[in-house]
Amino acid sequence: MPPRILVVEDEPDLLDTVDFNLRREGYDTVLARNGADALAVLSRPPLPNLVMLDINLPDLSGLDLCRRLHQRADTKHILVLMATARGTTEDRETGLELGADDYVTKPFSVRELMLRVRALLRRAQPRPQQPRIEFGRLLVDKSAHRVFVDNKEVALTALEFRLLTTLMKNPGAAHSREQLLATVWEIQTDVETRTVDTHVKRLRNKLGSANQYIETVRGVGYRFRATPND
Repeated sequence: MPPRILVVEDEPDLLDTVDFNLRREGYDTVLARNGADALAVLSRPPLPNLVMLDINLPDLSGLDLCRRLHQRADTKHILVLMATARGTTEDRETGLELGADDYVTKPFSVRELMLRVRALLRRAQPRPQQPRIEFGRLLVDKSAHRVFVDNKEVALTALEFRLLTTLMKNPGAAHSREQLLATVWEIQTDVETRTVDTHVKRLRNKLGSANQYIETVRGVGYRFRATPND
């Protein structure tokens, strides 16, 4: 079955345009013009694989809807692509902190939207099994997609998990923000590098006592420490 995408957008023309182009790419779409309609869709199967979510909805804020998605056990795995107005940096950062996987800025091109949707869905696909990695307080089980700090499991989103494992591939090596955008987000486009900073901040918060392993390289980006030094 093709991936199912829920588009939540209150602008009729934009909703129709997005729907047409997603269907042309082979996706199964379901549409909602407000937060209440979106919640109704999310209350019954089949659940979508991805939600394209406008922040400015007439009833329920897109940020509130994103928060509810990640609070429910049956929907927290659903990918979220936020649509934000140009210049609303604070809204974008809040959305990412609430668990959104990516964002697109209005007005956006159809090509950019399709690239982001394709990249998100590709990242969510199961990958070949890989061994467990132990690093000081941190244990990463790639095959099970699980992370433990001090033997306690830490719940990471798919994007956070990919960001962590990407940094861990080359301990001690610096990764620029642009490199991380291309590798983790898997798209080459004009995206603000603050997106990386927001996700790293959230990842560090979740890692707790293991957050020291992710180091900031001033003027460049980030690196994963070469040795634990615990």
